[in-house]
Amino acid sequence: MSKVVCNIAASLDGYVAGPNQSLEAPLGEGAESVLHRWMFEAEEENAAEVAEICDAGAFIMGRNMFGPGRGAWDLGWQGWWGEDPPYHGPVFVLTHHEREPLPMDGGTTFHFVTGGIAEALERARAAAGDRNVAVAGGASTVNQFLAAGLLDELRLHVAPVLLGRGERLFEGVGRAGLTQVSARQTSLVTHLRYTIDR
Repeated sequence: MSKVVCNIAASLDGYVAGPNQSLEAPLGEGAESVLHRWMFEAEEENAAEVAEICDAGAFIMGRNMFGPGRGAWDLGWQGWWGEDPPYHGPVFVLTHHEREPLPMDGGTTFHFVTGGIAEALERARAAAGDRNVAVAGGASTVNQFLAAGLLDELRLHVAPVLLGRGERLFEGVGRAGLTQVSARQTSLVTHLRYTIDR
């Protein structure tokens, strides 16, 4: 049976993005160079985890992860990833503003969901078939799934840095039990895997 999983990089103090996210700094000031350097500077050492991030039948993300806008859509904006985003499957973007589906190269199509996480998950499960659904982020989206008890597995990639402020994981989630499945340390990150107790 397919699972709802999340792969997300975080600082030791639980931030997945720094402050002042913008077009120039998508992950906030100073965050991208420290939270995700393991993916680029030590890709071979972390190859299994990098491959696993996009290994799902469908994806769900918040609007902030898709782009910097907050109001009505700028229809020229097609995401941060260029013509061939890394997902190569259906991606369901949570938003308050309707928009037609956006097909991209490589099999990625962004679908814009205005009905909240329950609608996004229903549509993603239907699209994924027997494969997993991945909640891609950001913090607010992951926190909503955790608070609602809709996440089966959390794969946390912890960078050895304290950001001190920004977008924090686990805010407003409440009490939850987790069972550690695995832990693996590499030179730039510690990969932690948990199932969510229900």
